[in-house]
Amino acid sequence: GPLQHLQIARMRALETGRYMLRGTNNGVTAIIDHKGQLAETIPQFERAVLTGEVYSAQGSTPYMQTGSWPVLTLAAILIVFVRVRVIPKS
Repeated sequence: GPLQHLQIARMRALETGRYMLRGTNNGVTAIIDHKGQLAETIPQFERAVLTGEVYSAQGSTPYMQTGSWPVLTLAAILIVFVRVRVIPKS
């Protein structure tokens, strides 16, 4: 679970193009850069202080502007196309 949550946080940092600070009690504490890479980490179940550099960002990524709508729209179009063209009418 904790490693999967770290992967989700890495994806969010990549989607938004911003640094992410992730602090947990018993998971992986990390600084994630704007490209989704781990800049600094503290392993699970270790008590420590994490230090590192974080940079602010301006602007927005295409995902921040549109969200999941382009993918959902394309999926709906493909479903309609398959229904009309491939699946025979009874």
